[in-house]
Amino acid sequence: MLIPFEKTTLKTGVGQIEITLESGKVANQANGSVWVRSGNTVVMVTAVTQPLEMDKGFFPLTVNYQEMQYAAGRIPGGYFRREIGRPSERETLVSRLIDRPIRPLFKKGFRDEVQVLASVHSAGKNTNPDVLALTGASAALHVSDIPFEGPVVGARVGYVDKEFVLFPTYRGTAEQSALNLVFAASREAVVMVEGSADFLSEEIIAEALEWGHRQITPLFDLQDELREKVGKPKIQVQAPEIDPGLQELVRAAAAADLDKALSVPDKLSRRRAKAEVKVKAATAAAEKYADEPELLKQVPEILENLEKTIVRERIRTTGLRIDGRDLTTVRPLSIEVGALPMTHGSAIFRRGETSALVTATLGSSRDEQRIETLLGESTKRFMLHYNFPPYCVGEARMLRGPSRREIGHGVLAERALTPVVPNPDAFPFTLRVVSEIMDSNGSSSMATVCGATLALMDAGVPISEPVAGIAMGLAKEGDEFFVLTDILGDEDALGDMDFKVAGSKRGVTAIQMDMKVKGIPSEVLRRALAQAREARLHILGHMAEVLPEPRPELSDLAPQMAELYINPEKIRSVIGPGGKNIKAITQETGADVDIEDSGKISIFAPDTASLEKTKEMVLYYDQTPEPGKNYVGTVKKILESGQGALVEILPGVEGMLHVSQLDVEHIENITDLLQLGQEVTVKVIQLEAGGRIRLSRKAWLMEQAGQEINLDDFRRPAPRRDSGDRGDRGDRGGRGDRGGRGDRGGRDRNRR
Repeated sequence: MLIPFEKTTLKTGVGQIEITLESGKVANQANGSVWVRSGNTVVMVTAVTQPLEMDKGFFPLTVNYQEMQYAAGRIPGGYFRREIGRPSERETLVSRLIDRPIRPLFKKGFRDEVQVLASVHSAGKNTNPDVLALTGASAALHVSDIPFEGPVVGARVGYVDKEFVLFPTYRGTAEQSALNLVFAASREAVVMVEGSADFLSEEIIAEALEWGHRQITPLFDLQDELREKVGKPKIQVQAPEIDPGLQELVRAAAAADLDKALSVPDKLSRRRAKAEVKVKAATAAAEKYADEPELLKQVPEILENLEKTIVRERIRTTGLRIDGRDLTTVRPLSIEVGALPMTHGSAIFRRGETSALVTATLGSSRDEQRIETLLGESTKRFMLHYNFPPYCVGEARMLRGPSRREIGHGVLAERALTPVVPNPDAFPFTLRVVSEIMDSNGSSSMATVCGATLALMDAGVPISEPVAGIAMGLAKEGDEFFVLTDILGDEDALGDMDFKVAGSKRGVTAIQMDMKVKGIPSEVLRRALAQAREARLHILGHMAEVLPEPRPELSDLAPQMAELYINPEKIRSVIGPGGKNIKAITQETGADVDIEDSGKISIFAPDTASLEKTKEMVLYYDQTPEPGKNYVGTVKKILESGQGALVEILPGVEGMLHVSQLDVEHIENITDLLQLGQEVTVKVIQLEAGGRIRLSRKAWLMEQAGQEINLDDFRRPAPRRDSGDRGDRGDRGGRGDRGGRGDRGGRDRNRR
């Protein structure tokens, strides 16, 4: 007897799709689990918590998103043929996409370990699973006993034909939409944004977020209804209360000195000054509360709250920030291009105490990145990699490969520049940009955008227009909102918003926003976007003073590129048996050669000399025999009659050398003079309509002797000899045109 699944299923329509949430179907030993489906896409999300033996001093949340290849009917590549090892770049980005909006929503004081796993088990052709996973993570936490103060909803907004589209399809996003905007929102406001745009205005970006937020209301209702039906009582958490006496003691010991320390403009000096103040305050607290070690654990939180209060109050009352700037001023800029002598393009971009050394490298189409996704295999010709070495913040730590943050920042900068990268038809190079953060004190990702633009232009890459980026911050005091331009690292940590906007003079190309408060009014968001545009134009103006446009020529160190078009029938000759010819070309010249079936050949060579040599070697196989031209050929076959030979005069091109055309003297048998494999110089005397080629060594010899020759004399039948000479008549049959034609016919039969 089959027992039906005990499950709770709810569904709702939103935009043009239907989303279903199911709980109780599987994974019932998790604290919370939800089966999310839309069309043929299915994502399973679980949330599990377990207590820790000791408090780690922070909230240990782990979020992992994984795409199973079987979900799309595919077998993973690689030796093991399974989904193991490091997550892909996409899986890392979606994991961050889920983590960022849910992390601030766990109840303060909750320190048990939490793990959220989202796995794609079925991948439809239309619905992107990333935003389903985000909503599913919220739903799984919402129905669980974990103290999560949600729900939130994830959604994507596109912009097609000047109309907003909610949950656009894969194809609609990639090929038609001028906007790919992923956001997460609570009922009150948008709390996270990540996306790219095709030079859209700040007004359209703001409208897209407002419109999208209004559309997703049914998904909040769906999660609340699911919790009403299957939700578990939440774990009760009592946030530790700050001891008033300890708080007053720390404030008295630290407030004045901390206010002075927070006026030091230099980051490292400010850090040392703050550390001294904190040691002094901790010492004072330890002397009075020596018998209450648990209470002393509150000192760092008290100092952090005090620091936040001082910075925010200063902004509210004086309009001045830590480094003395007003709310809208961009820090001083320094720019250098061509900083590295052996790279194809390089730049150092400094803004305040943040600096990035950025390089651009050009390669051939063979350098494209191959990517395996649920949609199949694809290639990527523009890559931007961001590195954040420990020395850039004065630290020493192990190097373990790119972190999630490094991957995320690199992709954000890559999105910002993708719209200005020339298309492969006009500029068929593969491009890799690497940003090494030299110093960090706020928004190194946006410094990367500026530096990458300059490095590409320094390399001579014809980008359509320069792109720059800026990071905005927010301080909320009561009902007042203060938008900060070009935030410092401390302002990021102490503020309520990290809002990065990149674009050109025409409009926005990339955007990322994370909120620490429940949301901001739409008019504040619009103000932040407008302020960001002013700062971006300011930076673009300074960049133009150093390098107004791409250099007119590629760097001498960059690969040289040329395109040739040959007869498609000659492609086989260029490649050679088993790739012999093309391997020889690339080995001798060091060039990469890409061959298309149409006959188009793209050459990427390390320098000009290599390029010219490669072109010469490729075109050698595309030559067409010319009447009257001399060739050094190789004897490939001697006819059984001995009256002729096939001579290869060009790669894959053979002609007929009849015995009558072998010498100025009469030769009875061709083997008297020629052997297989022997080189022989011949002249092309005729290209026949059927493609046959007639050759003459005799004509070449006469020419060498200084005699004037007429090709027509060699095309006419040989003159008859004395009719009484039977031997001559026999020779005439073998040497005349009819005999030659017979030999050629035999040649064709043999070749077939």
